[in-house]
Amino acid sequence: MRIGFLGPKASFTYAAATAAFPEDQHELIPFETITEVIRSYERDLVDFAIVPVENSIEGSVHQTIDYLFLQADNLHTQAEIILPIRQQLMATDNQKKIEKIFSHPQAIAQSLKYIQEHMPGVKLEPTDSTAYAAQFVAQHPNKPFAAIAPVASSIEYGLTIIAHDIQEIHENYTRFWVLGKTRPQLNLVADTQKITLALTLPDNLPGALYKALKVFADFGINLSKIESRPLKTFLGEYFFLVDAVYSGDYLYLLNALEKLGVTVKQLGRYKVYKM
Repeated sequence: MRIGFLGPKASFTYAAATAAFPEDQHELIPFETITEVIRSYERDLVDFAIVPVENSIEGSVHQTIDYLFLQADNLHTQAEIILPIRQQLMATDNQKKIEKIFSHPQAIAQSLKYIQEHMPGVKLEPTDSTAYAAQFVAQHPNKPFAAIAPVASSIEYGLTIIAHDIQEIHENYTRFWVLGKTRPQLNLVADTQKITLALTLPDNLPGALYKALKVFADFGINLSKIESRPLKTFLGEYFFLVDAVYSGDYLYLLNALEKLGVTVKQLGRYKVYKM
């Protein structure tokens, strides 16, 4: 099978992809942005697409959430992989003074406390992925550049780690979604099962959100996350992303929500695999 992931090789998404789909059995295809990964699946270039969706420190990856809700049709999450995240500071030469650090915005945010304490004044440059940042630094060996990326990136691109595990909180995890038409058979141990729904409330009526959430309580369904995101129509209009720990049939839940006038978009029903 062909598996699309946020690349280049040795990114955190690549680590999640190889855990789920070993390279000796599948073709892993890197893409430069999250949007390109998802579109590769929509255009039938790949059988499954793997994208980051949330980090335990920095929260949701909005590029993923917004695309899946606002632009994608009939695209569902079939599995979730939770990966521990360790950020490394790497460069081509550990002797030179670093003037600019490249990385994905979430990796920069996770490591900001270390950078401010040990490298005040250094410029921060966002990139589409941590692995791309490492690749870029390796391509400019004479520049005073460094990257924040996983250990695998230092190996892949021949960089020296100059500071280990610089993330602010060591209990740092990222959720990755496997997007596809069918549920993949993964050689991983499932931790639980969840559903993810995007709810649009009827005309912002008073108590609309309370009534929608009460439906979950009435059916004894435990919510693990709720988040509001702008509809990108008018100021003050939102949709609500809801994760629930649930493994049964939830058609009755959808019917109950729709009777309240809530518009429901199903983003996935999936097993969760924690590495």
